[in-house]
Amino acid sequence: MKTMELPETRYVTVGGAQVAYQVVGDGPQDLAWCYAMGGQVDLFWEVPSGADLLRRLLGNCKVIVFDRRGSGASDAVPATAIPTWEELAEDLVAVLDAAGSKRTALMAWVESGAIAALFAAMHPERVSHLIIINTTARYLEADDYDIGVSPAAADALAELLAASWGTDDFTRLALPSLADDAAAVALWSRMFRASATPRAAAAQYEYFMRHVDIRPFLSLVQVPTLIFHAVETPLIPVSHARYLAAHIPGATLIEWPGADLGPTAEVPTAAADIIEFLTGERPIEIDRVLATVLFTDIVGSTALAASIGDHRWRTLLDAHDRLVREQVRRFKGAEVGTTGDGFLLSFDGPARAIRCAQAINQAIVQHGLELRMGLHTGECEVRGENLGGLAVHIAARVCALAGSQEILVSSTLKDLVVGSGIEFIEHGEHELKGVPGSWKLFAVKG
Repeated sequence: MKTMELPETRYVTVGGAQVAYQVVGDGPQDLAWCYAMGGQVDLFWEVPSGADLLRRLLGNCKVIVFDRRGSGASDAVPATAIPTWEELAEDLVAVLDAAGSKRTALMAWVESGAIAALFAAMHPERVSHLIIINTTARYLEADDYDIGVSPAAADALAELLAASWGTDDFTRLALPSLADDAAAVALWSRMFRASATPRAAAAQYEYFMRHVDIRPFLSLVQVPTLIFHAVETPLIPVSHARYLAAHIPGATLIEWPGADLGPTAEVPTAAADIIEFLTGERPIEIDRVLATVLFTDIVGSTALAASIGDHRWRTLLDAHDRLVREQVRRFKGAEVGTTGDGFLLSFDGPARAIRCAQAINQAIVQHGLELRMGLHTGECEVRGENLGGLAVHIAARVCALAGSQEILVSSTLKDLVVGSGIEFIEHGEHELKGVPGSWKLFAVKG
């Protein structure tokens, strides 16, 4: 195997943590490798199969690899503060920005595949291709998802991870093709241990197993998508890959023989397939995006304006606008438009949208104003700089049902922020004018 100088490991700060990354190669296509828990940027080059895949891609790609928060050479996180999918997507944005990558292909392994698919739906302008390997849209079974694993099986896997992560026995389970190669097993086990402690690995995988469900958003993945899956792995049945292929528009599924979760025996074939997939790029027209929509509205604005007069009302409204825009910038949102005495805002992360709403609520009281706010996450139509579609209407209707200084969210959004620490109070089931069905709403606590 051809040797090469190891790339420099750099750091970018995101969310108060330092994230380690490397940039290697100068090919025409940017490719970000979002590997699963178990990787480490420096040690990947010592594992023959991982290094082999990277080297095979370098002729066509500038490859960006990184350790997400809580893993590898990046800052560790407490076991009680597992990074959410939204925070891990922020890691990806920060690394791409630091690497100077404006538009990249994403190659994501195992649990990182869900993050990459959501990122592609939210940022189609930044993603040229999506490659997801041995992954799933949802791990647990549900009434409408009988291919998922049972809660008991998930419990058993979490216990197994906590007990055996980083051991040679675990490596042989995850990568059975290497079972008789003691040296390769030892290298992978060493990298697993360098990526996380058993408790941290078990906690992060348990978060993904129990709380990540991207099924409602698969249709919003608009970029060319290639799905690989090892057909014999018992940890993530191949039916999960077939579900992804059936629900991501235009996706191609390649089923590998064997049971390895990581890059091992199929590296040469995989590299050839990936290069062929990337070099056939076609332009896409972005007309839909997954976004979190936030509506704000001043409570009692008409009566207040009448009581204080036009000049004072204009001054107060200007202060309100400055305050809202300051918080939107702080939480990396976008102003879509105004509604006279309110705003239509969008965010690519639902937890940040909620925290922005909370910050606005806390700051606005100094001006003697009270707001109502409503949020929903869903498919939006892109109309130039504006957003439209049912998701926008839902957020507007949710806002209209909120009380003074109340932040209401849809159940869709609530489910997406599990693990973020945000708490909710049930607000009942409601009919939303012009929107089919009934909707469970929740008020943000505090």
